[in-house]
Amino acid sequence: VQLQACGGGLVQAGGSLRLACQASGSLFSIDGMGWYRQAPGKQRELVASMSADGSTEYADDVKGRFTISRDDGKNTIYLQMDSLRPEDTAVYYCNGAYRWGRDKDYWGQGTLVTVSS
Repeated sequence: VQLQACGGGLVQAGGSLRLACQASGSLFSIDGMGWYRQAPGKQRELVASMSADGSTEYADDVKGRFTISRDDGKNTIYLQMDSLRPEDTAVYYCNGAYRWGRDKDYWGQGTLVTVSS
């Protein structure tokens, strides 16, 4: 499985960005997808995820501002990020949950989101 993410960039506080991640390969091995982020000096953390049945989960500090969605026809998930804050600055990683063990999850290459104040 390959995950190709795009859409990061520089935006002012209060602005919006949309990230996209397209999956290819053995998609049957993926049981849900999501977005994680890692800020400098911090651990990688979950931002949002969507399971195979469409249920979603969000980190508390992005609820109401970020929306995860997917286009099954394009094998792509999106992260719409609105009302961005400087503390949202991080490298954002696309994640594919490996169906038979999360220790073998798939990861995209990361895309940098920088929010200026």
